[in-house]
Formats: sequence, C-alpha cells, structure tokens
Amino acid sequence: QVQLVESGGGLVQTGGSLRLSCAASGRTFNMIVMGWFRQAPGKEREFVAAITWSGGTTYYADSVKGRFTISRDNAKNTVYLQMNSLEREDTAVYYCASGPRYSRYVSSYNYWGQGTQVTVSS
Repeated sequence: QVQLVESGGGLVQTGGSLRLSCAASGRTFNMIVMGWFRQAPGKEREFVAAITWSGGTTYYADSVKGRFTISRDNAKNTVYLQMNSLEREDTAVYYCASGPRYSRYVSSYNYWGQGTQVTVSS
C-alpha cells in the first residue's frame, strides 16, 4: 500500500501562485509515476500533470502548460505542483496519485490522496 497526503491548497487571487505538496509513504518502491489531477464542481476529474520518479520526465495538460510545474524530491518521497498565473478556471480539488506507468486516465492510477482545495477568486 502507498499512502499519499496532499497539502498546500487555499484561497488565492487571480494571477497568484500556490505550491501543492504530495507526501508519499508506505511501499513507495511501487511508485513509477506520480500524477496530479483536479476535479471542479460538477465536472469529471481531469489530468493536470505527471512526473516519473526515476528520470523526472514531465507531462502536462495543455490548459496548464507554461503556468504549472511538477517536480519531485526523491529523498523526501514528495511531489510538488507549483502553480503560477492562476485563473478562476483552476478552482478545483487537486489530487495526487501514483501509478505504474504514465497515463492521463484516472483509471490508470492505483493510489490516491484525499485532495486539497484550491480556490481562485477574482
């Protein structure tokens, strides 16, 4: 089992920044890819970004490319999501997830955190 705990969410104004963290514990050697997803009210959960633990290869949704940066600290078993130039459309609950391979699909990830709320106000 892998346990994932997100933190860093909050309320920010349009154009502001936040950094989310996802701390992993348990059988972390099973983690190959870490992803960030988000879910806005009334919408399906969607892919935001992903990173491979070993090589650090990154992937982004088009909607966040150039504004968000995913990174990892292997020594701390922690993945980060730096979010800049936030827009109202970024308001959602953000989840981190662990999976055996890169994918943009929710079903491909085995373990999930509880989520952290990000609210962007104008």
